[in-house]
Amino acid sequence: MGGPGANGGASRAAAKPRRPPRGDESAAAVPRASASGPQAADLSRRGLWTMLVGVRIAPRIVLLFLPVVVVPMAFQTLLAAGSAREGIASIAADHLRFKTEELLRFADSQAGLLEANGLSGKPEFQAAAVATIASYAEGLARAPGERIAAVDAAGRLVLRAGDGEWTPEDSEALAALAAGGEGWRELDLPGGKRVSFVAAFPPFGWTIAVTVLEDRFFGPVSRIAFQGVLVGAVGAAAAALLLAAFAGLITEPIRRVAKGMRAVVETGDLSRRVSLPYDDEIGDLGDSFDAMAGSLEAAYAEIKGYALDAAIAHKREARIRNIFQKFVPAPVIERFFASPESMLVGEDRQLAVLFSDIRGFTAYSETLSSREVVATLNRYFGRMADAIVRHEGIVDKYVGDELMAFFGAPAPDARSAYHAVAAAFDMIAELDDFNAFERERGRRPLSFGVGINYGAVTIGNIGSEKKMDYTVIGDMVNLASRLEGLTKYYREPLIVSDSVRGLAGADFPMRLIDRTRVKGREGGLSIYAARLSLSAEEERAWAIHAEALELYYARRFAEAAARFGEVLRLLPDDPVTLIFLERSTVFASSPPPPEWDGVVSHLEK
Repeated sequence: MGGPGANGGASRAAAKPRRPPRGDESAAAVPRASASGPQAADLSRRGLWTMLVGVRIAPRIVLLFLPVVVVPMAFQTLLAAGSAREGIASIAADHLRFKTEELLRFADSQAGLLEANGLSGKPEFQAAAVATIASYAEGLARAPGERIAAVDAAGRLVLRAGDGEWTPEDSEALAALAAGGEGWRELDLPGGKRVSFVAAFPPFGWTIAVTVLEDRFFGPVSRIAFQGVLVGAVGAAAAALLLAAFAGLITEPIRRVAKGMRAVVETGDLSRRVSLPYDDEIGDLGDSFDAMAGSLEAAYAEIKGYALDAAIAHKREARIRNIFQKFVPAPVIERFFASPESMLVGEDRQLAVLFSDIRGFTAYSETLSSREVVATLNRYFGRMADAIVRHEGIVDKYVGDELMAFFGAPAPDARSAYHAVAAAFDMIAELDDFNAFERERGRRPLSFGVGINYGAVTIGNIGSEKKMDYTVIGDMVNLASRLEGLTKYYREPLIVSDSVRGLAGADFPMRLIDRTRVKGREGGLSIYAARLSLSAEEERAWAIHAEALELYYARRFAEAAARFGEVLRLLPDDPVTLIFLERSTVFASSPPPPEWDGVVSHLEK
């Protein structure tokens, strides 16, 4: 017999791995993160279609139709092998049962003789009966691979017959087999797979097993399966070749059409034709392509004419833009081309206006030739314009050495006040670079003042039919110009109005430097100096300055003068502080009239 492990169905179930779950069981037992049911099926179909779409037509035909040939052949082979195995297993079971029953009948006759002659309890006669049964078993187990054995209740091997040598593992297998009960057994032993029939022999307390190598019965089934697989493989290969040839006949004219299309795309030659010699649907496809190419060739000639006209018009427009951009801001030109009529109508807008002016430029220009004056101004205005444009501003005009710009038009800008102040600090930085260049040339540096106001203005194309400017007008514009003029008196580079401080004060440090009345306005207004950032000393000084101003406007002039003195100790020669210290000192000895409101009039421009 074989090796250990021949202990029947229970032993095999424990020794063999569990079968994998069927499709329906795995679906129930294994949780899925993807969709299930109809949605999963739809996803599977779409995944298969996506895979097939990426394959060329000829392989796709083979992939689609080859399973139609292969699957039935494989199914037929499996059915034939299964039927053959089932039939042979039935024959094997009958064969082994027959031999087992014959052996049991003979053994029963020998046990009956012992009992009839009263010799059952005598060992020498029982041994003779066992020898006779063993001899009969040898006669039954004549076929190659057959073995017959019996074990007693203690698991000892008491009878053995048949092909091959017996090993201790065989004895252990028989002892385990006896515990499994009667019936058909399939054993997976070291000596080879075996099939057996097991039965009990109560007179001697034996368990008898008639076994045979599995290949004796199922070898033909394996050969049938192998032959079926071989035939299926040959058939599949032949089907694949035939399908490939068939697909080639279908796809060849399509490849010719595709080649013609690629040639047209790569060369731009619309005179190419494919001219397929087929009188079927594919031939119609080729004729349609040729007709389309002919129509495109005719249309292309017309398009080239239109394209030439468009290119000339575009070039003309570009020249106009380049010329007028020197006089009109680029956003205004874009808006004009988009809607020429709207540019002739003014509109009211809230925006920021900036004025800057060079200090003492008249005296400075007297030391230069007219050519040098123009060159210097062009360099200066070029830097200033760059700073303004960087912050979304538009340079409105140049008047001598004065510059006017606005922020918040033509496109509305809710942060126009912030952008104007940021542009002013960029202008100050540009002036420092400009002056460094001027010093290298042996010229004295320039200084300027910047005033910024925010409010309601009218903006639009203003002028006559001969000359128009896209500009802003209104009282807020005039006030911005007055603020720029006040930078001379307060010796501050940048002064802004209260409306600008309300919108940009959170972004830049600002301090109140006076309440003033300017030319053209009746009421007083608060004006502020701005900085890009403050040092620790400047922060302390500005805080004290604010306290001193409260004392000053409360008519507590002596206390205000003392506080302004503290500011000067932190910021020596601060111009604004010196002005208020002088006023406080004068008012401390000669107080102003009761109607005094602290507003200082600056009526000059």
